[in-house]
Amino acid sequence: MGWRRCLQWVGPGVVAGASDVDPTTVATMAVIGAGTVFGLGWLTLSLFPIIAVIQALSTQVGLAGGRDLPTIVADSQSQLMRWPFVLSILVVNVVTIAADLEAGAAALGLLVDADWRWFVLPLSVVLLTLLLAAGYHQVQRALKYLLLCLLAYVVATVRAQPDWGEVVRGSLVPHFPLNGEYIADALSLLGTTLTSYVYIWQTIGQAEEQQPWRLYRTRQIDSAVGSFFAVAIMWFILVATGSTLGVDHLRVDTAAQAAQALRPVAGDLAGALFALGLLASAVVALPVIMATTAYVTGAQLKWRRGLSLRISEAPLFYGALIAATVLGTVVTFSGVAPIRLLFVAGIVGGVATPIGLIMLLRVAGDRKLMNDRPAARPLLVAGWVVTTLITTLGLAYIVQQLVSHG
Repeated sequence: MGWRRCLQWVGPGVVAGASDVDPTTVATMAVIGAGTVFGLGWLTLSLFPIIAVIQALSTQVGLAGGRDLPTIVADSQSQLMRWPFVLSILVVNVVTIAADLEAGAAALGLLVDADWRWFVLPLSVVLLTLLLAAGYHQVQRALKYLLLCLLAYVVATVRAQPDWGEVVRGSLVPHFPLNGEYIADALSLLGTTLTSYVYIWQTIGQAEEQQPWRLYRTRQIDSAVGSFFAVAIMWFILVATGSTLGVDHLRVDTAAQAAQALRPVAGDLAGALFALGLLASAVVALPVIMATTAYVTGAQLKWRRGLSLRISEAPLFYGALIAATVLGTVVTFSGVAPIRLLFVAGIVGGVATPIGLIMLLRVAGDRKLMNDRPAARPLLVAGWVVTTLITTLGLAYIVQQLVSHG
């Protein structure tokens, strides 16, 4: 089966999973790789069941409920429940758009050896044009092909020539020394594992495509593949940076710094490939975040919405999409340092993610909202366990970040 044929089978689950590897996640993995080498490889791989559980619940909500999560919440929950959900998503999305635009522009700057500030506005315009000019299915098709660019991280890892024996040991044998650096890195890894736009986009994808229930298993497989793909890419980023920057004790604060630092350590090609992967991660994630922002706003305010509609059919929805992009672009020109943006995004995400997860679980377990097809009890229990874990670790991460930046 050729690669084009394989891409035809890629559904919204794989795109949603890949969007989890946005530049903020790349930065987290690069910092961890530079700081702990391969020591947290086992913890990175253990993210798979965590992400897979939440994406499985999201798939069921979109497929069984027939609507995306923001719409279901807007139609079924009280104002007291809706507004914290909406505001938490909007704030973190705008901050993340800004951080990811900076990262994508920085990657372009590294690839062509120019100041990254020249690329922020063009990147914003290109991505916004894609969303305004193309419908949902065209956007999904474009993102499928962009997923291939994330494989640049795999090639960059091979070019970095890691000690594969040490890689296997760090990935399969849990090793967790109780020192401040490892604890901080573990908290940042787990605290930023799930962001609301990822599982919300998963429900949007299922609702937009309106597939029959008989494809439930196929959609769940697609969701699991997307989760696995995301974790695999995170692991390769950790190995690439651990085998170069970590071994040579070179510390970095951002993904762009990691790409730049890889050049003298692992060669120009490895550095360029890492920068290409960073650009791809921004271009895959940003349309998802931008569109999710518009869907959430439109659902709350009862606007007609959907990327499948023309601009004339849903002007307010597309207006919200444009406004989110403009706000994110303005923040990038505000003079806030990229590392500060990543810090703020992590803090806001740590607060917002549990709110969204709780709402997702409430909806997934409601027989009426799920049209008599609620999530199975074991899946719901697993979801609540993950939510409790992420909430606890998110709070610990926020405290750790506030103390370290105090």
